[in-house]
Amino acid sequence: MIILRHCESEFNRLYDLQGRDPGTPDPALSPQGQAHATQLARQMHGLGITRILVSPYTRTLQTAAPIAATLGITPEITPIIRERGMYSCDKGTPASVLARTWPKLDFSTLSEDWWSPPPEPDRILHERAQTFNQRMTREREHDRILVISHWWFLLALSGRSMENGDWMHHRP
Repeated sequence: MIILRHCESEFNRLYDLQGRDPGTPDPALSPQGQAHATQLARQMHGLGITRILVSPYTRTLQTAAPIAATLGITPEITPIIRERGMYSCDKGTPASVLARTWPKLDFSTLSEDWWSPPPEPDRILHERAQTFNQRMTREREHDRILVISHWWFLLALSGRSMENGDWMHHRP
């Protein structure tokens, strides 16, 4: 599979400037993050991607949007790949609001308050990553799936720290 950390969000931008949590629940992408997501759409075009699994946070949905549009794929909302629940940005948007904001996506599997309460223990995060990895090993064409997620989850999944907008191939 291909794993991608969402592009720069307003939380990331402000955190880098201030060095502290700016108190921004479920932030959108920054202008730089939006431009980066558009660039990624061109990069991803020739990779043979047939499915996009995306975390239900705004920043991952906005990262997925230009990629999905370029590839003609509807992203699949995948809550198991959500962020850990450590900072203000990890408080999500209620499922009903997401469904109104993104009407072409299916949020029906989400509970209204679907995100992890902070702080999510290491053990729970690693169990989620292991469960997801096991699910992916059962997928026939897992090498053609793009997974758009977050720093903590991708670190638990791959053992690698990824910057905003970084992507790599990962074998489950």
